[in-house]
Amino acid sequence: MYEEKISMWLKEHRNDGIKLLQKLVQEPSKRGQEGSAQAIVVEKCRQIGLDIDLWEIGDGELRNHPHFYCDRKDFKGNPNLVAVRKGSGGGKSLILNGHIDVVPEGDISAWHDDPFSGKVENGKVYGRGTTDMKGGNVSLLLALESIVETGIRLKGDVIFQSVIEEESGGAGSLAAVLRGYQADGAIIPEPTNMKLFPLQQGSMWFRLKIKGKSAHGGTRYEGLSAIDKAYSVMEEMKKLEQERNEKMDHPLYRNIPIPIPINIGSIQSGNWPSSVPDTAIIEGRFGVSPMETMEAAQLSLKNRIDALNHTDKWFKEKPIELEWFGARWLPGCLEINHPLMQALSTQYEKVMGEQPDIEASPWGTDGGYLSTVGSIPVVVFGPGETKLAHDANEYIEVDRIIETAEIIALTILEWCGVEGQR
Repeated sequence: MYEEKISMWLKEHRNDGIKLLQKLVQEPSKRGQEGSAQAIVVEKCRQIGLDIDLWEIGDGELRNHPHFYCDRKDFKGNPNLVAVRKGSGGGKSLILNGHIDVVPEGDISAWHDDPFSGKVENGKVYGRGTTDMKGGNVSLLLALESIVETGIRLKGDVIFQSVIEEESGGAGSLAAVLRGYQADGAIIPEPTNMKLFPLQQGSMWFRLKIKGKSAHGGTRYEGLSAIDKAYSVMEEMKKLEQERNEKMDHPLYRNIPIPIPINIGSIQSGNWPSSVPDTAIIEGRFGVSPMETMEAAQLSLKNRIDALNHTDKWFKEKPIELEWFGARWLPGCLEINHPLMQALSTQYEKVMGEQPDIEASPWGTDGGYLSTVGSIPVVVFGPGETKLAHDANEYIEVDRIIETAEIIALTILEWCGVEGQR
């Protein structure tokens, strides 16, 4: 009976979900500009009847936390939001966590329409953030609203979170954990293409400073190019990546070619065409296995750099300098047979008529903060395709948003419990 009510309500309010997503996309909630989109979410939560907690993050407890890695100085006007539907008691609690921030639009000429148009065409909504992850956020809100509007009373609490700073390292979700928001489980609707991700890769940024010897380009043999030495270091990074990934034999990574990549994202060297460059700076992203700590991952790179500094004749005199900087995402790991996985899988099968695909996340999420700092079991599951996130002409299929909303709504009922049911 409850299942039919939820399904019917979502079908009847499909267009309301589309309009909500359009409004959210049309507010470009890039870093430092999250406030306007967040205001739309706040108003929606008020309409649903949730208890609102809205606050600006950045206090001393957050900034002094060992897992706070954020270069943002000012959070004013761009608050975190937590909205709670209190249960009557006796049921398990559930966090529904989504981020409101989006990455920049990139090259505007690569877009067919305005990146923040919210255009609807052929059952799809277009614009930056549709897939990553405002579409998933709309699924959460529709799931909650369908439960409230059909008069279903829950036993356990549902804690909806709309956080900032996910794209820059997770300070918003960390702040929510430190504010005391705990639960028996959490679902994060990142764009998994409706696959279930119990494992989430972590990552962190590194910087390598490589020294050479400058000389005139006409007598370059009198110097030593830092670019040449940087190339040898990058080759060593490829070897390290291969070695680390050869150890990744978890079955959920069978469809992922490189489970924990080492990506070189930028190289800076030289300032004059006729000079041999004496310095090269390499910056990259270091993937972290769900089964390892950040410290263990750091040690594997440090040991490789130390080995180069001891075996390479030049690096013995001019050692490579390693620095960890900027954002980082904690890994997450949940047992495949965890009750939350079972509940979500069961409801997926009811709605979709088939068993879900279960894989490991190829990227980091805020789930690592909930699980590592908050000790909260986390599953990442949501609408939208990974390949569309951060790309031009990003879009999401409306059908997937509605299906996800129904699956999550039914999971809430099973997980939190319904009054009058044993």
